[in-house]
Amino acid sequence: MPVILSVAEAIPPFSVNQNEVKEFAENLFAESSNHIERLLPVFENGQIEKRHFAKSLNWYKNDHTFQEKNDAFIQCAVQLGKEAIENCLSSDTFLVEKVPYDEIDAIIAITSTGILTPSIEARIMNILPFSPHTKRIPIWGLGCAGGASGLSRAYEYCLAFPNSKVLVLSIELCSLTFQKDDYSKSNFVGTSLFADGAACALVCGDASNYQIYNKRPAVPKIMSTHSTLMKDSLDVMGWELKEKGLHVVFSRSIPTIIEQWLEPNVLQFLESCNVTMSDIHHFIAHPGGKKVLEAYSKALNLADDMTDVSLRVLKNYGNMSSVTILFVLKRFMEIANNGELGLAVALGPGFSSELLLMRWD
Repeated sequence: MPVILSVAEAIPPFSVNQNEVKEFAENLFAESSNHIERLLPVFENGQIEKRHFAKSLNWYKNDHTFQEKNDAFIQCAVQLGKEAIENCLSSDTFLVEKVPYDEIDAIIAITSTGILTPSIEARIMNILPFSPHTKRIPIWGLGCAGGASGLSRAYEYCLAFPNSKVLVLSIELCSLTFQKDDYSKSNFVGTSLFADGAACALVCGDASNYQIYNKRPAVPKIMSTHSTLMKDSLDVMGWELKEKGLHVVFSRSIPTIIEQWLEPNVLQFLESCNVTMSDIHHFIAHPGGKKVLEAYSKALNLADDMTDVSLRVLKNYGNMSSVTILFVLKRFMEIANNGELGLAVALGPGFSSELLLMRWD
């Protein structure tokens, strides 16, 4: 089975605590929104303490065209993506020595917050010494499910080509989609929740000689994956593309949908793997928000501490869309033991879910 050998992060330069963002939103929206006082508690209730942005808060106070925001995305994403790849291939935590760039057979590049052609991995390949024959697999539009989906596609690639090493590079600069003239509740909730970040995971096939690089006593092997699309749910979450850029779409029914839909979806997947929820040691959940984590716990009857790692990531980094689950996975890879099982769960636009079952060996 393919293994996840290394995961690393790249963190944007501007760290902002939640009180600063709350004050920013209050000052910006106070004159134009009649509901500002009613909405402000979302900044405390979400349990986020700080986040990281690609730009300083002052940058977001000014008007920016769609082109200006997208140009900022390209510039910042290339730098963060480069750092994430460098950190992944030279990680002191997971590797005994650096993995050479020319051993990477494919790059799966994930984003939903910027639009660019040539895609992000092509630009990074011009500044890092990858082989020019490295396969490029850009994936756009999977939102919060993108990181987990990237791991699933890398797993399938390495099953087909067991000699391969594949990078899953996820970059999201959610803050650059901020709309200062959008007074909708969705935009306000997004302002309280979304953040920027990048992460990179190295997935290796069975015959890829990954063992010579491995530093950990046990690494997660991906046993199986499961993708599900809920029909007629296109309006649950996503983007609306308008003149000034991407406007966030959130349905207030998301926690209810999770509670009603996730359990049969997860149990069906685990049953196909001859596993039950009681066998799972690590719940590797994308923390879409506090209410999403609570919905996971309620739907799957999880022990109180099963979402602790995801909640800590949410507190310190916010919701970085597709990137966030890789931050969570990294922390489990630092503590998991031989023989333990992990279930990775991420939900995204569509409405959809991506599940992965892992075993540390």
